[in-house]
Amino acid sequence: MVGTTPPATSAFTIREAREDDWSQVWPVIRDVVTEQQTFAYDPAMTEQEARRIWFLPAPARAVVAVDGDRVLGTANMYPNRPGPGSHVASGSLMVARHARNAGVGRALVTDMIAWARRNAFAAIQFNAVVETNTSAIHLYESLGFVTLGVAPGAFRHPTRGEVGLRIMWLELRTG
Repeated sequence: MVGTTPPATSAFTIREAREDDWSQVWPVIRDVVTEQQTFAYDPAMTEQEARRIWFLPAPARAVVAVDGDRVLGTANMYPNRPGPGSHVASGSLMVARHARNAGVGRALVTDMIAWARRNAFAAIQFNAVVETNTSAIHLYESLGFVTLGVAPGAFRHPTRGEVGLRIMWLELRTG
């Protein structure tokens, strides 16, 4: 985002999220959700609701990008659907306002791809990428994701009105 200041250092680590990270993860989620620009989550979501949908039970996974003890971003990943759809992964990622445009999102997506490969998922599907979130779209495309389709007007953007939601796909099977 324009006008944000990246962290003083770009040295950060992606690691498994811990329970004590929640106090820093929640403000990131709250800020992204209340901006209403990139996630189709209810801006009135409570902290308890956010925790329930972010820190999912295994086989799901939640991670944080940290610079020392400071959380810069977070991602969760999980099977896209149960049963017959469980061979396709999905996930979400959010980057703290102060850490945007510093490579945190790329590191989180790269970690998600590695996790999906380690766990023998056939693909990763992002179900609802807001069409106006061009930085995310460019990032995903640079990592090999393609847009399968767009649900026109499926997202109410606070300043641009109804915009599309993309379904984005990364094939992980080789050969």
